[in-house]
Amino acid sequence: MSSLSELVTWLDSYLDIGAISDSSWNGLQVEGSIEVTKVALAVDAGHEVFVKVAASDSQLMLVHHGHFWDRVDPSLTKANKERLSPLLTEGISLYAAHLPLDRHLEVGNNAELLRVLGATVTDPWHFHDGVNVSWLGEYADGLPRQEFLSRIQKHVSSSAHVLEFGPETISRVAVITGSGRSGGFYEAVAAGADTYLTGDPAYVYHAAKDMGVNVIFAGHYATETFGVKALGVKLAEKFGVDTEFIDVPTGI
Repeated sequence: MSSLSELVTWLDSYLDIGAISDSSWNGLQVEGSIEVTKVALAVDAGHEVFVKVAASDSQLMLVHHGHFWDRVDPSLTKANKERLSPLLTEGISLYAAHLPLDRHLEVGNNAELLRVLGATVTDPWHFHDGVNVSWLGEYADGLPRQEFLSRIQKHVSSSAHVLEFGPETISRVAVITGSGRSGGFYEAVAAGADTYLTGDPAYVYHAAKDMGVNVIFAGHYATETFGVKALGVKLAEKFGVDTEFIDVPTGI
C-alpha cells in the first residue's frame, strides 16, 4: 500500500511534467482515496473507461488522455459531473500524462513502441516548443520491411495502413504515436528516416512516394497503449502496488 501523495510526487518528478507546455492539464486531475493498493492504467478518460476502472477495485487511474484540457470547462456540472461520476462516487483519483508520457525515454509511448519493435532507441528528432517529444529507432544491420510490418501486425495493429514507398530493408524509423499528421512526416524525412510510423492518417501519399519513404498509419489508440503499460510496470516494481491495464479500444 502507498499513499496517493507519495505516488503523485514521484510521478510528477519521474515524468518531469513541468518540462513541456501542453494542452493537457498534466498531473493529478481528480483527487480520491488517500491510500492506494491498486492502479488502473488506460489510454483515455471517458465514462465507459471509468466504469471499468471502478469495477477493477483500483484507487488510482493513470491515463494518457485525461479529462481536463485547455478548452474543457472545468465545472463539475451536467455532462462533466455525469462523466466523472464513477470516479467521484468510488473515490478514485485520476492522473494524466500527455506529452510528458509521449516523450519519456524509459516509459514513453514513442521509445517503448520502438523497443517493442526491436529497434535501438537513438536520437531525439520531433520537438514541441523546443523540447524533444520523440525518438528515432535504428536497425544496425537493417530489417526487412516485411518483418517490420509483421511486428506491427503482431504488437500494434493488424489493420495498419501501409505505404510501401521506401526501401525494402529498413534502417532508420521515426515514430510519433497518436497524431503525427503531415508535419511529422516532413520532420521524419528531414531527420533521415526511411520509415515513418504514426497513428492517425495524414495525406502524404504522393510526398512519400516521391521521396521514397515507407509510411505506416497504425491507429491513434493502438500506438499509445505502450506508455501507460510500461509506467504500470515501473510503479509495481517501485511501490509494490497491483496494476491492471483497462483496454477500451476506439478503433481509431
